[in-house]
Amino acid sequence: MSAARGGGRRRRRGGGGHGDDERWLLTYADMITLLLALFVVLYAISSVNVSKFRTLQDSLRDAFNGNVVNGGTSIMETGRSATRETPDSVIPNITPPTPQLASPRNREQAAALEARREEQEFQRIKHQIEQYARAHGLGNQVEAVIARRGLVVRLLTDRVLFDSGQAVLKTAGMPLLGHVGNLLNIDRIHPILVEGHTDDVPINTPQYHSNWELSTARATEVVRYLIGRGVPDRRFGASGYAELHPIGPNSTEQGRARNRRVEVVLQRLHAPPTTTTNSTAADDSEEGLTP
Repeated sequence: MSAARGGGRRRRRGGGGHGDDERWLLTYADMITLLLALFVVLYAISSVNVSKFRTLQDSLRDAFNGNVVNGGTSIMETGRSATRETPDSVIPNITPPTPQLASPRNREQAAALEARREEQEFQRIKHQIEQYARAHGLGNQVEAVIARRGLVVRLLTDRVLFDSGQAVLKTAGMPLLGHVGNLLNIDRIHPILVEGHTDDVPINTPQYHSNWELSTARATEVVRYLIGRGVPDRRFGASGYAELHPIGPNSTEQGRARNRRVEVVLQRLHAPPTTTTNSTAADDSEEGLTP
């Protein structure tokens, strides 16, 4: 009986071992399920939405000037071999524009036009200065001439700007300089040169040892006042010429009075028009400058 009971126990162990051998079916079923899911995903990827593909195709055609190959409903059609296009067939043939250089004749015409505009601006300022001088009884003290180097506003210093032998600006001359400064400030383009001139009578004072110092100090004083009126300082230059550039004879009192002056020069940016060359040459000669 003991052996019989032992045999029964061995048969129960054998039945349990047969159940362990069938566990691989679970792993196999999982693998089959994963493979099926993989195939479904691959199929979904390989299928193209026709309407979206057409939209993409139209966009590419617009971008590349219509050089897009018509396609089907999938990425690769059956029986069609994939070919690699050469870069020349992909990149559009674009010819760079040829730069248009201005001809010498066009440049000359443009320069002549700018010169005429500049001349008209000088004429306008000259007219306004002359009007102001007549209205305030300064016709003999203020002159405006258009010369080859630019518009020259000539201010005789006696009784207007400075006392004899001095470089301190008189109160009586400030309104005149203020009006000139306003006109110069409207222009805002041309460089401004302020020049001091004297007669040939020598001077030797504790302040000014010669007419060089006096003429330079007067020019600098005018520049300082015009800057205070709002004209940008970067436009200015100042110089003194003593008695070297007379516009009248120093042998007479009237001539010496004309030589004692300050000139505010609105310098040209363009060569003067040919129609004014003769007149500007005469004005330059009157200034004592080389034409």
